[in-house]
Amino acid sequence: MIYISSDHRGYELKNYLIKELTPKGTIVMDLGPFNFNPDDDYPDYAKLVAKKIQENPHNMGILICANGVGMSIAANKFKGVRASISWNSKHAATSRNDDKTNILVLPSDFITKEEALEITQTWLSTDFSGEERHLRRIMKITSFEESNF
Repeated sequence: MIYISSDHRGYELKNYLIKELTPKGTIVMDLGPFNFNPDDDYPDYAKLVAKKIQENPHNMGILICANGVGMSIAANKFKGVRASISWNSKHAATSRNDDKTNILVLPSDFITKEEALEITQTWLSTDFSGEERHLRRIMKITSFEESNF
């Protein structure tokens, strides 16, 4: 399952992606916002998607805000979440291939709708390589989540 959410700055792009992805057979669950609210706060929406990743590690998520940074920071506070901002398809592919990201964060103010769709499709269709060096690095990150620094 793919969960998607945004704040007000990503609201229009979120709705566009849902409209474009759904007819192509992608199952997308919209977690809001369902109305444009210029006073909403991105951490509330990052939490909704991050919790879905925690419920099932096979879930994937998409978050959208103005520059992608806030959503990425908020989502990465949740154990098991590996959220990455991507601004082009090549970057999105490497985030999946090398880092096994499970949340794609899109910077709505810095990419077009068409670029966002291409980035999203690339990210969704790229698998984790499973290479030993990448597994080793992910395990180190997971150990950080387990310890009290």
